[in-house]
Amino acid sequence: MSEGATHLAEVKGRIEQAARAAGRDPAAVTLVAVSKTHGAERVRELLAAGHRVFGENRVQEAQGKFPPLKTEYPDLQLHLIGPLQTNKAREAVALFDVIQSVDREKLAATLAKEMARAGKRPDCFIQVNTGEEPQKAGVLPTELDSFVTACRDTHKLPVVGLMCIPPLEEEPALHFALLAKMAARHGLPNISMGMSADYETAVRLGATHVRVGSALFGQRH
Repeated sequence: MSEGATHLAEVKGRIEQAARAAGRDPAAVTLVAVSKTHGAERVRELLAAGHRVFGENRVQEAQGKFPPLKTEYPDLQLHLIGPLQTNKAREAVALFDVIQSVDREKLAATLAKEMARAGKRPDCFIQVNTGEEPQKAGVLPTELDSFVTACRDTHKLPVVGLMCIPPLEEEPALHFALLAKMAARHGLPNISMGMSADYETAVRLGATHVRVGSALFGQRH
C-alpha cells in the first residue's frame, strides 16, 4: 500500500466518523484531494487507490499536471479552488470540471462568455469572505444576495454551492455555520469548507466538500 493510499484511508475514515456523529451519510461528503505543489506521481498514488476528485489552486500548475491524467482516467474530476484571474478564465473552463472561487461580477461575466464559447459548463461555487478579510478573495456576506442573483439571473452561471476559507486565527466552526446558513437561504445544495486542520468540524456542520491537502500528501514543497 502506497503512502498516499494509507493517508487516503485514514482521512476517509475520519470523514466517515464525523459524518456519522452528526447523523449524516458519509457518502454525502466529497473529499477533494488538494495536490498543489505535488507532482503527478503523488496524484497517481491516490488514483491507483480509487480516488478521483482533486483540487488545484493555480490554472498553470494544473495545466502542467492533469491533462495526461484526465486522458488516462476519464472519470477524474478536477476542482479549481484558488483565486481565478479573468485572463485565465478560458483555460479554467477548458480544464476544470468545477470552479470553486467565483467571487466578483467581472469574473462571472467572463466565465459566462467562455462557457458559451466552449460549450462546456463547469459547476460553480461562489467564494464567500466570511471573515471579511481585506487581503482575501471572496464576496462579502452583505453582498452575497445580490451576487448570487447576478450569477444566476444575469450571467446564467451553473451555481451549485458556496465556499469559504475562514481566518486562520478564528474559530472555524463559526464561519462554517455561517456558510451553511447562507447556502440554505439560497437553496444551494453544496457547501465547500474545511481543510486538513478542521475538515472533521466542517463535516459535522454540513460540509458537502472538504478540501484536504497536507493530511493526504504531506507538507507542501
